Amino acid sequence: MTDNTYLLGIDFGTESVRAAIFDLAGRPVSFAATTYRTTHPHPGWAEQDPEEWWEALQASCRKVIAASGISPAAIKGISYDATTMTVVAMDKRGEALRPAIMWMDVRATEQAARAEKSDSVARLYNGRGTAPATAEWYPFKAAWLRENERETYDAAFRLVDAPDWVTYKLTGEWTTNINSAALRMYYNRDHGGWPVDFYETIGCGDVFDKIPEKVVDLGTPVGELSVIAAQLLGLHPGTPVAQGPADAWAGQIGLGVVDPGVMALITGSSHVLTGQTDKPIHGKGFFGAYTDGVVKGQYTVEGGQVSTGSVLKWFKDNFARDLIQAAEVTGLNVYDILNKQSKDLPPGSEGLIINEYFQGNRTPYTDSKARGVIWGLSLHHGPAHIYRAIQESVCYGTAHNLRAMSAAGFEVKKIVAAGGATKSRDWMQMHADVTGVPVTLTEVGDAVVLGSCMLAAVGSGQYHSIQDAARNMVRETDRIEPRPEVHEEYQFYLDKYMETYPRLRDLSHEMVDHLA
Repeated sequence: MTDNTYLLGIDFGTESVRAAIFDLAGRPVSFAATTYRTTHPHPGWAEQDPEEWWEALQASCRKVIAASGISPAAIKGISYDATTMTVVAMDKRGEALRPAIMWMDVRATEQAARAEKSDSVARLYNGRGTAPATAEWYPFKAAWLRENERETYDAAFRLVDAPDWVTYKLTGEWTTNINSAALRMYYNRDHGGWPVDFYETIGCGDVFDKIPEKVVDLGTPVGELSVIAAQLLGLHPGTPVAQGPADAWAGQIGLGVVDPGVMALITGSSHVLTGQTDKPIHGKGFFGAYTDGVVKGQYTVEGGQVSTGSVLKWFKDNFARDLIQAAEVTGLNVYDILNKQSKDLPPGSEGLIINEYFQGNRTPYTDSKARGVIWGLSLHHGPAHIYRAIQESVCYGTAHNLRAMSAAGFEVKKIVAAGGATKSRDWMQMHADVTGVPVTLTEVGDAVVLGSCMLAAVGSGQYHSIQDAARNMVRETDRIEPRPEVHEEYQFYLDKYMETYPRLRDLSHEMVDHLA
């Protein structure tokens, strides 16, 4: 390892592809991003053109090299991440046969509902602890394609998740990454690999002819950058390429959450909670444990809140327009103003409880018909109360997920956070106070591309393991301890929050069905 050794991380997100160069100490050198389009041909559908992905990657790679001022030959390893449950049908030449079916696409609702009613699902869940069937996941999209676009399905040589599309485009190799396989395709090494009977039940048992046979662990070398890819991307041919994961789990790695007992909290419009255990725990209210899904020999557990930062944005856009105008005049951030106005309110926002399920619930209920609730309102309450209660509701939702995991035997000793919510230290303090778990922040806020660079370092032999890369490339900069007295005060309100939705579930479902 030398001072002029660099790593390239590629992040295919929902809106753009980012390229980033880091050094071996985990210090960022340069970033570049290029956007692409999402189309919605029908309600509930979402598609993107893989050719646009490839063109955008070419632009991002050339821009990031130019911005760095380094030689492409100094990049000693490449890895990547992409959205998962984004299904790409490809022919033998590696060309896409149709637009990619995006992760957010729910056209396969019927296939998922059919699976939920089958005996094979009960057998699959028993002792394997995966997750309820959801229209977003790979098997159901494959079944939809077979039933509704049979000509395309039959013509597909490969039907892959987006990270595996990237593998092929960079190296010409066909692999299935363990992250997508274990977390979104029901693959489980502890139980014989692929649940063939399950796929047969939902109507796509022949899809295994289209899934690359080689299931590869993260950070494993998958090949070298091809001459054609290198020419198009402006990179050096023969550069080692390492197996990459889905984007959220690249973020987990970039936060250094690679050992049991620690939880990554990736924030934005939603919250993703993901962590590692040393045994295959299962239980209600969370997804997993997934065998080898992030680190070989460990198990990954997952929780998620669909609407978090998006609910704060909803409030800002609809009920704080006067502050938006004031912020434009003064140059201040609207959220900073709202945080200042609500900062001195006591825990519980003086008796106001909000349930943040505005777009449904991922965990602990996995209920797409869940909706938001606000109760406890009085004439005393004002906008500041509602804003703070939304912040608290997000923290309650995080704590609810941790309680579900705790009931199954997974005790979280530390939360490592990244994303938009970390810009507010007070909100991070609230997360610590409500959950009773310390929250730490790391030096590099862009954990996703750092995680991909860490996998590049492992795959190119710069570090021996993912844990070794984490020790050398991730540094914690702040630790926020829960305040015992505030934590105790919050437990009453957390209990009321947790009681709210079960009491209103039937009403919520009736309302959604009525509006359908």
